Amino acid sequence: MKRVLDGLKIVELAGIGPSPHAAMLLADLGAEVVRVERPGGVTQLLPVDKDAGLRNRRSVSADLKVAGDLAKVLKLVDKADVLIEGYRPGAAERLGIGPDVCRERNPRLVYARITGWGQDGPLAPYAGHDINYLALSGALNAIGREGERPLAPLNLVADLGGGSMQAVMGILGALYARAQTGVGDVVDIAMVDGVSALMTMFWTLTENGLWSDRRGSNVIDGGAPFYDTYECADGRYIAVGAVEPVFYAQLLEGLGLDPAGLPDQYDESAWPTLRKNFAEVFAARGRDSWVQVFARLDACVTPVLSLDEVPDHPHMSARNTIVSAFGQRQPAAAPRFASAHDATYDAPRTPGADTEAVFRDWGVDDDR
Repeated sequence: MKRVLDGLKIVELAGIGPSPHAAMLLADLGAEVVRVERPGGVTQLLPVDKDAGLRNRRSVSADLKVAGDLAKVLKLVDKADVLIEGYRPGAAERLGIGPDVCRERNPRLVYARITGWGQDGPLAPYAGHDINYLALSGALNAIGREGERPLAPLNLVADLGGGSMQAVMGILGALYARAQTGVGDVVDIAMVDGVSALMTMFWTLTENGLWSDRRGSNVIDGGAPFYDTYECADGRYIAVGAVEPVFYAQLLEGLGLDPAGLPDQYDESAWPTLRKNFAEVFAARGRDSWVQVFARLDACVTPVLSLDEVPDHPHMSARNTIVSAFGQRQPAAAPRFASAHDATYDAPRTPGADTEAVFRDWGVDDDR
């Protein structure tokens, strides 16, 4: 069996954040991705050979400000299906590798541009990070405890959810359209747009009077006692998501609480009382003891695991969700396809390690 994107050729102009993550996701599914790096590579938090986000692709060294190097990279683009870049608006054009140049040479090319603010608008020329895109979309204001400041949820939401995942969707959508028309497209992936799309449910609830803009006061933002985390006797935590009455009943059974002696689940005025009751009961036993209690109940109760604990959890282990490759643990490729070959995990390459091989394999002579 092959993998679902076998045969797809992608040129990735090296960057950090969502663009390499998108390239990794596509490479995991079988695309042949070539990462074009300037000599010496980009500045990173850790050595290249330890960065699992750079797995499954080869590396070419090229200085796009040097005419000869640019010419060779453009020859790679001539043979590519997709180009991914995460530069500020206008930077690729100044380097001579913008969408007009590339698509004139290769009309079938899908040119994916990932930025925080998008290719136009007042903020387009400015820098930003995940927390800034969250802030402007309204998402950040909605995350955190009542009466406390907004809390940034790592960089999962804007960089990866609104950036790389939207990029993968946009690329695959453009490739589908190309299959009908024979012509590629330019995809403008703005993280602030992507986060806003992820906020659709909360916009809908707000517009219909079902969501409070008061942080930490709603059902699924930590406001409800049956959708929260609780500290156990050993200092570890349990997560509760018993939103529906059928699961809430199972929660009370596991906690040994008589529903007849408690206020109604959705009586918001009684939520502080319920939370106090739940907290006292959970604090009486260790986390793993509670895991055993709820193992027999369908109550949407799970342990809050540290990263070290994740690979050994029975469910995560059964699905092989965390794999070991090139000397370290890392998330497995996702999603999975019944008809496709299992993913492999090739080690990250040092910048420029495959320059000659890639130019040869792609039919571009390296005469440097």
